[in-house]
Amino acid sequence: MKKEHPGVPGGGALRAKEAMELIMMIVFLVCGFIAIAFVLLITVYLIISGLPAIREVGLTDFLFGTRWASTDKTDPAYGILPFILTSIYGTAGAILIGVPIGFLTAVFLSKVAPPRVAAVIRPAVDLLVGMMVLLPAIRKTFDIAAGDSLLAAIIVLAVMILPSIISVSETALNAVPREYEEASLALGATELETYFRVSVPAAKSGIAAAVVLGVGRAIGEAMAILMVAGNVANMPSLLSSVKFLTTAIASEMSYAAVGSLQRNALYSIGLILFLFIMCINVILNVFLKRNKEG
Repeated sequence: MKKEHPGVPGGGALRAKEAMELIMMIVFLVCGFIAIAFVLLITVYLIISGLPAIREVGLTDFLFGTRWASTDKTDPAYGILPFILTSIYGTAGAILIGVPIGFLTAVFLSKVAPPRVAAVIRPAVDLLVGMMVLLPAIRKTFDIAAGDSLLAAIIVLAVMILPSIISVSETALNAVPREYEEASLALGATELETYFRVSVPAAKSGIAAAVVLGVGRAIGEAMAILMVAGNVANMPSLLSSVKFLTTAIASEMSYAAVGSLQRNALYSIGLILFLFIMCINVILNVFLKRNKEG
């Protein structure tokens, strides 16, 4: 017979619970190591595949060259400065537009909107990402000019990051204890003052996480941008066709010959994009940590 814990009723159930907790801890630990291993494998693969092109072209010419002509047989060029600047400007523009709208919408849904209104708006917000794939059909149906440009890409990116920012920010605001707001109202603050001076600061870490997710989404988006940016390797200008780092890879990888300089250069772009995202995440995390300590 199995011995029960002395003096503890239901000792067998307690041991089963402890065993289940141990099993789940091991499962989570293994999943964490697998995630880290995948990141390391991706990093190593990008380095191995991307360095040959950088060595052949030259780091300076690759990063600061303004001409990209990977399919030119007589005078190929592999300068990605237009892609880098376009990605920076496009992401910054999308954040400047999307973050305020997403943040204010999250405050409205969490604190102001009646439950029935919020229940209608939330699914509509979630559909914003999928609606971007309908752009070609909308243009054809209503005979709208393409307008391929950096401005169009910024607007599309701003719309596409809204669901992430709104959802995460609203969840953070809903997690603020109601007692905080009641105390503020009892001290004579208005509802708007309470929302922006009590609830928002209390949910600051969650809102910051929403912004980080939005930045990551804006940087990594490719296919929707491919439809509206024009896919031309120009230096960035609001009303001209441009090409992002992600769209450069997506548009040329399918026909780049295996082992060719063009394909290796695309892997090099992927490496630069990977480092770009890593740097942004590090900078944002350092900023958030200092802000939290302050």
